[in-house]
Amino acid sequence: MDKNFFVWAHRGASAEAPENTLAAFTAAEAAGADGIELDVHLSRDDVPVVIHDSTVDRTSSGHGAVARLRLSELRRLDAGSWFSPRFAGEPVPTLEEVLHWAEGRLRLNLEIKEYAAGQAILKLLPLYPRARILVSSFDHKLLAALRRLYPELPLGFLLDSVFWRGAVRRAVAAGAESLNPREDLVSRPLLAACRHHGLAVYPWTVDALPRISILARMGVAGVFTNDPLRVLALRRK
Repeated sequence: MDKNFFVWAHRGASAEAPENTLAAFTAAEAAGADGIELDVHLSRDDVPVVIHDSTVDRTSSGHGAVARLRLSELRRLDAGSWFSPRFAGEPVPTLEEVLHWAEGRLRLNLEIKEYAAGQAILKLLPLYPRARILVSSFDHKLLAALRRLYPELPLGFLLDSVFWRGAVRRAVAAGAESLNPREDLVSRPLLAACRHHGLAVYPWTVDALPRISILARMGVAGVFTNDPLRVLALRRK
């Protein structure tokens, strides 16, 4: 495997620590990950927070929609005990906390689901000039709209459909950096088209080392994985 093969820690080192928490991000850095993928939603008071689901039920001690809870309420939740008692009390982080932590360290892939969250990210970026980010979404129109507001914004077009040719066209039109397909959608024609247009390909989410080896030989630029430590051991061989 090429030494430049980029390892994205999916929601942090989520095989080792509760996803989308600073504990998982710290574990990803300790493992040697190149970047961290995380998810952004807005609280009721429009603060961007780091959590995957639109509700807090699965990954915290609380209940209800993220958008209906104020930051003060979100901060009282335990986002770690569901994973292991040793992470009891781990909070739901704000995006600003993560940007501050990561600045000058790991690259961040910020996945967004809605335009308002994208706007909130754009407001924060000037405050953290050393933060290296990639903004990604399945909503390609949303990404194109953000690019018009921020012409230098690095974009990753997420893909979970077999109709990848349209996604490639949209990514190229928006000046995207990468196409990020579901790992089973990766094919040689897709890779050839992306290579032709200068798009990096980062499949998600891959933990099986034999599959990662195959993808690397096919020519992907890297992968999203829940277990960056195991993948990085493969890269060092």
